[in-house]
Amino acid sequence: MEKIPVFVYAHDAVTETGIVGGLRGRPEVQVVEGGNVDEAVVGVVAAEDLDEETLRVVRAMQRNGCPRLVLVLTALDESGVLAAVEAGASGLLRRRDATPESLTAAIQRAARGDGTLPPDLLGRLLSAVGQLQRQVLTPRGLTFTGLTTREVEVLRLVADGLDTAEIAGELAYSERTIKNVIHDITMRLNLRNRTHAVAYALRQGLI
Repeated sequence: MEKIPVFVYAHDAVTETGIVGGLRGRPEVQVVEGGNVDEAVVGVVAAEDLDEETLRVVRAMQRNGCPRLVLVLTALDESGVLAAVEAGASGLLRRRDATPESLTAAIQRAARGDGTLPPDLLGRLLSAVGQLQRQVLTPRGLTFTGLTTREVEVLRLVADGLDTAEIAGELAYSERTIKNVIHDITMRLNLRNRTHAVAYALRQGLI
C-alpha cells in the first residue's frame, strides 16, 4: 500500500501533536515533517472555527502546492461549511468526531478527489446551493459551471455537429451572435477551439 503524504497544521501545538501522533499509527498515511507543504498530497488544518486566520492558512497551503485540504473544526455550522467550500476544502470534520480512523478516511477520500462532510450539514448545504441557483444565478442566466444557459445550448448544438448557421437558425440568433458566444467561451475558459470546448463540456457533464 502506497502511503499518502500528509501535512498537518494546527493553531496550537497540543492539537497538532495529537493529530500527528494519531496519524503516525495509521499505515495508510505518512506525515510530512519540517514544514514541507509541497511534498504533501493532502493537508490537514485544525482550528476552533473557520475564521480569517484559518482561511489565510488554507490559502497559503494551497499556494504552496497542497490544494487538497481536510479541515478539523471545533465549531462547524452551515456558514462554516459554505466558507470552507468557497475556500476549496476537500473535507470537513468536527473535532469531536475526528478519530484517527475517521480522519484517515477523510484524507483518503480527499486524495481520490472526493469529499467529506458531516451528514447533518449535507442537507443544509444542498439547500443553500439550490437557493443560490434559484435566487442569484438563474435570474442572471448563469449556472454553477460559469456558463450561461445560452452558452450551454450552443455547446450542445456544436456537439451535435451543427455549423454556425444551423445553430443560429435553431436558436433564432444571428450567426455573428453564435460566433461571439463560441469565441467568449473559448477565451474565458482558455480553450483552443470548438472541439476543445465540446470536450470540456462533456467532461463537466454539461452535454
